[in-house]
Amino acid sequence: MEITAREIAQKLNGEIAGDPEVRISAPARIEYGKPGNICFFANPKYEHYVYTSKASAILVNRSFVPARPVAATMIKVDDAYQAVAVLLEYFQSLKKSRRRGGLLSRLFPRYSKGRGTHVGKGTWIGDFVTIGRNCTIGRNCTIHPNVSIADNVTIGDDTVLYAGVRIYSDCKVGSRCILHSNCVIGSDGFGFAPQDDGSYRKIPQMGNAVIEDDVEIGAGTCVDRATMGSTIVHNGVKLDNLCQIAHNVEVGAHTVMAAESGAAGSAKIGEYCMFGGNSMVVGHISVADHTTLAADSVITKTIRKSGQTLMGYPAMDADKYKKAYVRFRQAAEEKE
Repeated sequence: MEITAREIAQKLNGEIAGDPEVRISAPARIEYGKPGNICFFANPKYEHYVYTSKASAILVNRSFVPARPVAATMIKVDDAYQAVAVLLEYFQSLKKSRRRGGLLSRLFPRYSKGRGTHVGKGTWIGDFVTIGRNCTIGRNCTIHPNVSIADNVTIGDDTVLYAGVRIYSDCKVGSRCILHSNCVIGSDGFGFAPQDDGSYRKIPQMGNAVIEDDVEIGAGTCVDRATMGSTIVHNGVKLDNLCQIAHNVEVGAHTVMAAESGAAGSAKIGEYCMFGGNSMVVGHISVADHTTLAADSVITKTIRKSGQTLMGYPAMDADKYKKAYVRFRQAAEEKE
């Protein structure tokens, strides 16, 4: 698979400085670029690679003025960091279309599909996939091997399910979602009623989980079904690997959560929030829009003011936390 720098520039609305006919076969990091690769340069710390890279082409910002001659063809765009996302999507689509037209698509499918289930046109299903009854799978989806989809599940168009994904009954996944390997949608919420003898009685989890459009969910992440009603992950949310979204949680649109983050039952997280790795929200509270939570921090009470940056356990304003931490360290040193 090869495309020219001219084709890439047209795709990205860029302009070319160099040979427009140079052929590109794959993207690569700028420090490892080889002939046939296209790289991108956006961070000033990497400028020296622009002059030494063996890559055939480099994406750069229009504002970039090289201090030395550049051997590679430069494709100048408004924002190289944003353009590389479009470029990688383009290469992925080329790879996907090539696979769909290859041998695998001509083999007799080795997957099971229950009664009343409809699979949309253009959807590719790998080996040993199990789809339950009365499901609706959208158009142009990609379902990799060993995926399990239970009864009454709805999946939108252009969604990708990687190997080992599990979607429990009655759950909904929107369009253009990406679910990575071994993530689980709709597992039971952690609901148990303590009994007089000290044992616990399981509370039936009768609701479902709803994943809206353009959501990406990392490997090993779990989104539990609601006790009643729905656990909801709204449009554009990005969940990293090994996150936990508990029963009846609502995650607002375009919120991002890094690895090992989580939200306990019935928490309501606002839109456009950013959670660092291993950060948590306790149950039954709300977090305002545009909240940033530092890694290893825990929100323990409702946050009503939008746009704050929080840190610590319990989480507080980041600047106040830093000042308090200095005094905490000083107090420890005085005792020594």
